[in-house]
Amino acid sequence: MSDPTTLVILGASGDLTSRLLLPGLASLLAVEPDRRVHVVGVDRAELDDAGWRAKVTEAFTGAGVPEDAAAEVAADARYVQADLLEQEQLAGLLDGLGGPLVLYFALPPQVSQKVCGLLERLELPEDTRLALEKPFGHELESAQELNVQLLKLVPEDRIHRVDHFLGVNTILNLIGIRFANRLLQPMWSAEHIERVVISYDETLALEGRAGYYDGAGALVDMIQSHLLQILAFFAMEAPASLDEVEVRSVKAQVLRATRVWGEDPTTASRRARYTAGRSEDRDVPSYVDEEGVDPANDTETLAEVVLEVANARWAGVPFVLRSGKALREPAKQVVVTFRPPRHVPTGLKDCTEPDQLILELKPGAVDVVLSMNAEGDPFELEQKVIRAELGKSRMLPYGEVLAGILDGDPLLSIRGDVAEDCWRIVDPVLAAWRAGSVPMQDYPAGSDGPDGWGVVPPRS
Repeated sequence: MSDPTTLVILGASGDLTSRLLLPGLASLLAVEPDRRVHVVGVDRAELDDAGWRAKVTEAFTGAGVPEDAAAEVAADARYVQADLLEQEQLAGLLDGLGGPLVLYFALPPQVSQKVCGLLERLELPEDTRLALEKPFGHELESAQELNVQLLKLVPEDRIHRVDHFLGVNTILNLIGIRFANRLLQPMWSAEHIERVVISYDETLALEGRAGYYDGAGALVDMIQSHLLQILAFFAMEAPASLDEVEVRSVKAQVLRATRVWGEDPTTASRRARYTAGRSEDRDVPSYVDEEGVDPANDTETLAEVVLEVANARWAGVPFVLRSGKALREPAKQVVVTFRPPRHVPTGLKDCTEPDQLILELKPGAVDVVLSMNAEGDPFELEQKVIRAELGKSRMLPYGEVLAGILDGDPLLSIRGDVAEDCWRIVDPVLAAWRAGSVPMQDYPAGSDGPDGWGVVPPRS
């Protein structure tokens, strides 16, 4: 058997570890019980090995991990109490650790960057990999600085910038939908597609996340990262294989061609914030009255940006990316609207609604909405829905992402140039918002949001 991979979780007492990382690891081990992982938790919080092993065991309970595999991982787990901003304590942590080693930064981005600065002065074990949570910087310049710093520690192929959306089964299914059938493959271009809407609307409000969300907002939290990754998978050219170099290169090619629609963020973007209302049978206070929110931050809870992929395949097709909180209905989907047919025979009563393909991200399903003959009158048209439920994922999104990290395969990680391009795309929007060029609208919690959104402005 190969040596176990040592997974060192920096910030092990935080919410990310208990809510996502350990359950993700459990879902991975439920599928691959022979995988050998040595889990080390590190944080300033007072906790001993027994307490850490109890947290690991709790995450594995009921997750389908075979009993002997769960017992082996838990028994081998250990906890180190350390202040990661103290170089001597950080050096002491690394002593005795050999490769393959994964340092997982379950820390606030500012702290992660300071820890990386300290690691520059230390000798890392051979085959060390770094895993970092978004955001990767706070604008293009800081993303570039972070990439320079990370490359001083390890090569690019050992840097795993984590976006758990890339482990979502439905998004991975885009590869099959795009490239594995003769029906849709030739339709995937501006010749046949009129517009694409990628949305992630939630009924949930702030839910106690002011510490992070009030400094980010809907644009940075969702569009700058997750939704741009979906766009890249949707619009990329066919890779020769599912090799990480191939797939990440064609994704990068798409994002390099992506820009704000008409290159005018004042007309191609909108922002809004929820006011008091009622959502899912509960009263929701106005966002500015939520605990921990600073109204001076002028944070949006609903954002929409229209983009264009300026290349031969997609030029002229608007990509509308939208995400928000405290809305009436969840809408986590990609909606592809096809162009109308070039000619409908005279005497056939045309259907006014366009044909569509709807890829539901949660739950996973594909709807094809087609115009066809109506029941009772063959000369009338109506729309019918052909629906396919997608199979459940073999593991949680974080399990898929962790599998790649533990294997040293960055296929589901964000490459450095892609992280920079995602900031390049949204930086003009952020600048326009900070300058007050795009007004902040409002909408009652539990509503559909402000009126008039979703309209694509003419290109200047």
